[in-house]
Amino acid sequence: MTPSRILPDLQCSLLCEEVRQEANGNFFLVGVLNYVTVPQVPITAGKICLFNRWTAGFGQFVETVRLIAPDQTTVLRKSELKFALNDPNKHATNVTVMGQVQFDKPGAYFVEILVDEVMKLRFPLLITVVPPPPNPAGQPPA
Repeated sequence: MTPSRILPDLQCSLLCEEVRQEANGNFFLVGVLNYVTVPQVPITAGKICLFNRWTAGFGQFVETVRLIAPDQTTVLRKSELKFALNDPNKHATNVTVMGQVQFDKPGAYFVEILVDEVMKLRFPLLITVVPPPPNPAGQPPA
């Protein structure tokens, strides 16, 4: 019996500053984000990318990515992308680009990844305010 549909596994999900693809098809990620330190809030991130790789599935699917504010109810960004896996031994790579994301306050923001409305992963992105060091007298600003 041949399966008609197998929900895929999320092999990896990484938040980064940029995703590039080489001529040979391989991806490289620039600036993988663990957390974000900023001098003040509110602050706007020009671009944040999410690299998701799906595997071990069969069929057509909808990936949903959500960026949730610290109140855990406000959705700052939502993206939906259709993709297909025609062989359970292959993978699909999806890149979501979020532009001009405003972080209004420090705290834990959350990234949620779903496939066909099934939550596969939820992880925090911590925004921390670290003021710049005081400028010693007589030193020009950097």
